[in-house]
Amino acid sequence: MKPIRTVLWRWLDVKIEDVKVFVVNPIAAEKFEGIGHLYRRGGINYVVVKVLTDEGVYGIGEGTLHASELAVSATINHLKELLIGKDPRNIEDIWNFLHRATYWRGGPIFKTAIAAIDMALWDIKGKLANMPVYQLLGGACRKGVLVYRHADGREPKEVAENVRKWLEQGYKVVRAQMGGYGGSGKLRHEPAEREGLPATTYFEPTRYLLEVPKLFEYLRSELGMEVELLHDVHEQLSPIEAAQLAKRLEPYRLFFLEDPVSPEHKEALAFIRSQTTTPLAIGEIFCDREQVLPLFVNRWIDYIRIAPMHVGGITEAKKIMVLAEPFGVKSAFHGAADLGPISQAAAIHVQMSIPNCGVQEWTDFRSIQVFCDLFPTPCEVRDGCAYPNEAPGLGIDFNDALAERFPYSPVYMPQIRRADGTVHGY
Repeated sequence: MKPIRTVLWRWLDVKIEDVKVFVVNPIAAEKFEGIGHLYRRGGINYVVVKVLTDEGVYGIGEGTLHASELAVSATINHLKELLIGKDPRNIEDIWNFLHRATYWRGGPIFKTAIAAIDMALWDIKGKLANMPVYQLLGGACRKGVLVYRHADGREPKEVAENVRKWLEQGYKVVRAQMGGYGGSGKLRHEPAEREGLPATTYFEPTRYLLEVPKLFEYLRSELGMEVELLHDVHEQLSPIEAAQLAKRLEPYRLFFLEDPVSPEHKEALAFIRSQTTTPLAIGEIFCDREQVLPLFVNRWIDYIRIAPMHVGGITEAKKIMVLAEPFGVKSAFHGAADLGPISQAAAIHVQMSIPNCGVQEWTDFRSIQVFCDLFPTPCEVRDGCAYPNEAPGLGIDFNDALAERFPYSPVYMPQIRRADGTVHGY
């Protein structure tokens, strides 16, 4: 990288010279503790963008959209010609230019492609200014970002033991599931039709609806009422079933109940809200601000589960959280293993800079050597909070020299059907 006199950065004539896209799958062949179940389905492909400038300064971003990685990669490659020669510091203008670069605006693939570029531009700007990105967003509102981990088990005792393991490591908030999404409502599994395709799981809600309140009754009896616990329905229920579950969980003081219904039924949150005081969270597959506005204005939720990477990047995520603030809605950004270390770093920078930060879902990439080698270096967690690296920009890099070691591997989302064979959401 060419030396930059940071006192003169605003007067430099900086231009975008090239945009490179990489698709890497560092966990296709191995299992890593904390990464979860995705490794069994061909691993996770991470889409990485590197924006290069004529001053030698580059920025990195991420555009991972699980099971749609090649579509995002193709979109970025299509957009790159529009970026060559532009000043990377004009982030707001470039964001709006790209958003309107096609007549058919929005959607998860296009917004994720824009997000990858947007993150890279913020990374460049931070490097030119010699400041971490959160400082450019207004500075720190807190010392660190509260995070939560996942605990699962085959029966309540095992779930409680796994919750304790996270608490002993200093985490303050834990998501508790039993038997994965849908629990014992998963009736049977059928193998895939051919190799490389997903198996099919058959689900009915009754057993699940009955077991979840019993799980949390047990957890509270073992762990007490002060431990912060949450639960993810993962869109498995109808609105009336979700309302029943939320009401039955009231005595157990959940931190929040996540995705009680699918986004297609978001208006049903009004009904669920009228039936319960259990805090509600939704939004991990939202990609447009128009989807979240009714939830804020009508006060249907307490936490918004967007990921900056899927709503258009740092620029748009910050705006969405500004819209959420006057309605008392806090962030609970999506952070499963299929959102990589660069996306994670971007989420932490945004939440460091907003007053309405709630909690961040966490995957500990820093504890896995292959991620530290490929993405030096992921954010750190101490005493239950995540901290951004204080280096200029996003504080994380991408070792593109290693990319060829981790080639793309096709993956597909799980297939869920009801007992009678009707397609059901994952």
